[in-house]
Amino acid sequence: MATIILTFLILLLAIAGLGVGVIAGRAPIKGSCGGLACHKGISCGVCKARRGKDTE
Repeated sequence: MATIILTFLILLLAIAGLGVGVIAGRAPIKGSCGGLACHKGISCGVCKARRGKDTE
């Protein structure tokens, strides 16, 4: 039971730290340009290399 509580507290501290960073004016958390969002023929609004381009 102590392991579960310790794990929960560590995750809670990590999430709180990320939230404080966003509130303090740092860049928001964002995903990568890979994975399922990277399909041929679809422009990507986040990735500077693919913004507005249609890939073949």
